[in-house]
Amino acid sequence: MRIWLKNPLAIFCHEAIEADGGVVVEENRIIELVAGGDQPTGDVEQVFDASQHVILPGLINTHHHFYQTLTRACPSALNKELFPWLKSLYPIWAGLTEEMIHISTRLAAVELLLSGCTTAADHHYIFPEAAREALDIQVDAIKQIGIRATITRGSMSLGEDDGGLPPRNTIQDEDAILADCERVIDRYHDGNEGSMVQIALAPCSPFSVTEDLMKQSAKLARRKKVRLHTHLAETDDETDFCMELFGVRPVVYLERVGWMADDVWLAHGIHFNDEEIIRLGRAGVGISHCPSSNMILGSGQCATRDLEKAGCPVGLGVDGSASNDCSNMIQEVRQALMLQRLRYGSAGITHFDVLRWATIGSAACLGRDDIGEITPGKQADLALFKLDESRFSGAGDPLAALLLCGAYKADYVMVAGKWKVENGELSDVDLSDLLERHDKASKELTFTA
Repeated sequence: MRIWLKNPLAIFCHEAIEADGGVVVEENRIIELVAGGDQPTGDVEQVFDASQHVILPGLINTHHHFYQTLTRACPSALNKELFPWLKSLYPIWAGLTEEMIHISTRLAAVELLLSGCTTAADHHYIFPEAAREALDIQVDAIKQIGIRATITRGSMSLGEDDGGLPPRNTIQDEDAILADCERVIDRYHDGNEGSMVQIALAPCSPFSVTEDLMKQSAKLARRKKVRLHTHLAETDDETDFCMELFGVRPVVYLERVGWMADDVWLAHGIHFNDEEIIRLGRAGVGISHCPSSNMILGSGQCATRDLEKAGCPVGLGVDGSASNDCSNMIQEVRQALMLQRLRYGSAGITHFDVLRWATIGSAACLGRDDIGEITPGKQADLALFKLDESRFSGAGDPLAALLLCGAYKADYVMVAGKWKVENGELSDVDLSDLLERHDKASKELTFTA
């Protein structure tokens, strides 16, 4: 079916393109942008009146931990910085089961969809005895919801008794990790245009894996042609850890293990000096900026403008729902605007900048050129927002109002040409049942711990 999303209130696309008349979608692709007052060049079977909607490319979340939806506002983790926060939660997460991972993945994907997010990267690195095939569980859950995803096969192998941070009951043998990495790539990764599921490899962080696992993961990823992801330079504690254990700062360590390349994107990327930013940019390393998490944990401010100017793709991530406590992508775009203005000034960061990070920039971090833009030939991933709540009354610029007035829920969301959210409701998910099961799983997990 050919659908014309006609005469939107506003649309976020390339500034040189005239699209006031709307967007034409056929099957899973955008096929035409219509100038104001014009008609599509061919016949359309359906016309969607978008005159009350702001249309964005589907937002792209480049860093999350879906399972953490089960431990939001966890009492033992409140008011702590990263390392003590992790230490308080590791024992709880060690109790994850396959059912818990399935339910938490579904809920996180649902939350993201409702906020206008159509693609999400999840970093799953906890594989307890009861959930060794967690990636298989996640892929099944993602397919049930219908969001597009990059699922990263994370890993932890450096336990606290060997100088790492995580307890022994949360880590795995490195041979087992690498074997499972290869298995899930072969089974699930789809590198084709328009793919719904891709796999990346993601050793958790310098303080939870060995140097050899970082090197072996990079070799495997390049042999299989998948991307690499990890946490890096999130806190000063991490820098101190790298200096003590490896004798170098995190960026030098990254280079030493073969990760300084454009098939890598990093979560957080806060504590870089000027010379390191230049080196990262020269290599084309992507950065996932996670503003809410950085504020909640007091980690610091990412130098987004400097990194982007140096050559790094910059995207946005909501991060885990235990260090953000929600999975709302349009709110994360607003947070990025506010936090980055503290660093670069109100004239230095615009709403166009942060919307670009949440779309084109995030797509670049994930190595995808088929999503993130409203352009003919791209995938039909679209988020439509209404400005009909009291918070928007009197707003002059609809695109700016989405962020300045605080949009939090999309009205319609399309993934690969299919409506997944309609009139603010999920098209094919029983949300009440999912919430009941999720709440039960959360209580079971925390009670067991």
